[in-house]
Amino acid sequence: MKRIIVLNPKGGSGKTTIATNLAANFADAGYHPALMDFDPQGSSTRWLKKRPKDRAAVHGISGFERSVTVTRSWQLRVPADCSPVIVDTPAAVDSTSLPEITRGADAIIVPVMPSDIDIHAAAQCIADLLLIAKIRRADDKIGIIANRVRSNTLVSQSLMRFLRSLDIPMIATLRDTQNYVRCAESGLGIYEMPRWQARQDLDGWQAIMDWLSDRRAPLRPVADNVLQHNAV
Repeated sequence: MKRIIVLNPKGGSGKTTIATNLAANFADAGYHPALMDFDPQGSSTRWLKKRPKDRAAVHGISGFERSVTVTRSWQLRVPADCSPVIVDTPAAVDSTSLPEITRGADAIIVPVMPSDIDIHAAAQCIADLLLIAKIRRADDKIGIIANRVRSNTLVSQSLMRFLRSLDIPMIATLRDTQNYVRCAESGLGIYEMPRWQARQDLDGWQAIMDWLSDRRAPLRPVADNVLQHNAV
């Protein structure tokens, strides 16, 4: 089971956009992803409720909710046939909780927006992942996404210079487009939109999916998992 953490303590960085699109993209590709929502706003959970019934299934886990009738481990359980598990983390995550949040992660994606505040927050986030969560650079688990970038603006150029200065891979640049608003409103992912409408965004997402496919714990589509199980 592959575990993908979408993380940035700065609110409004695009964590939910990344998490929901990852879930939709994996589902569309034949996997059975689980989307675990720890954000108290429940944005990923709302997206999942809007997802059309005729689309590939995404298993939802509302981690931000608390139940007095079941244990926490039971509430957060992931079905055995689900992979990957995509975790949408909350804003304002305390640095001391990073070791627990990132434990068992095969990939950690940090979305960064083009603003001075976001750049500073991203720098601190990367430092905390390395120094507090003890994520080793050599493990190559951390990837940065430049999110909602408008080309040829000064602030976007500043963001790109900052990202190039880090010894952390920048895996994709996602443009600022209403397509993500449409996806959020319809429960869809970029890959599921009409190709003519989303074609400018597909290269960025293909780069993300390619990077994830190179992480440890390789994924197999649901059909392959079933075949392998039946063969045993």
